[in-house]
Formats: sequence, C-alpha cells, structure tokens
Amino acid sequence: MAGYDLNRDRLYGHIVTRKDRTAFLAFCRYLRSLYPPEVRIGIVLDNFSPHKTTKTDPRVGEWATANNVELAYTPNYSSWLNRIEAQFTALRRFALDNTDHPTHRAQAKLIRRYIAWRNHHANDEHLTVPPCLPISR
Repeated sequence: MAGYDLNRDRLYGHIVTRKDRTAFLAFCRYLRSLYPPEVRIGIVLDNFSPHKTTKTDPRVGEWATANNVELAYTPNYSSWLNRIEAQFTALRRFALDNTDHPTHRAQAKLIRRYIAWRNHHANDEHLTVPPCLPISR
C-alpha cells in the first residue's frame, strides 16, 4: 500500500501480505493520523478492487465520512491522473528492476529503504524535474 502526500512531497508505504479492503482501510487510518482531525484530507484512488467495493462493503466509505476524509476516484483506465503513479516508476527502477531478492522480507526492506531515501532527498535539485516551459504555437 502506498500514499503520496502532495502537500509534504512525501511517500508513505506499508508492506502487506494481502491487498484487501481490511489492509486498505488500515492504511487509510494511518494516512488520516498524519494530520489533525479537523483538517480535511482527500485520498485519490484508482480502480483497484479494494478501493471500488464501497457499495458492497461500506466500511471504507463510512470511515471516510466519519473522519473528515474525501475519497476521489480516478476515471476508468485513467490511473495516470493519480500523482502517485510517477512515484511507482522511480520505486520500481531503484528498488525492484534487475534484482533477485531471496525473500519477500528482503524485498520489503529495500522498498522501505528507497522510500526513506526518496523522502530525505525530495528537495535535491539534481533529482527534481524542472518545470515545463509553455510551448508557443
């Protein structure tokens, strides 16, 4: 499970055995704990099944309503609108590509180390993408 805090430019991640609604709700609770209760937060969700099943299992929706959280879903086939997707590319390249982890624990450790490194270097001018310049026609 992963979250990207646009306000703080930080990644958050939890390594879980199963990515189901229970694990998703636990991660949402963690994200909520990062801000005071009176601050409304928004969580952008793609179409991953634990996100979309609030109609058949209302736990996540009811929790969000009770905890000052807005859930915003990306349109179908448009997960690229979710700003965390670009973060996954870097994580994959730095922590997963061309590796052969002997265990899931070793892989999880490398993912956690990458997230800590990335958050520590988020403002490094050599790692940030320069702003796009307007294109004149």
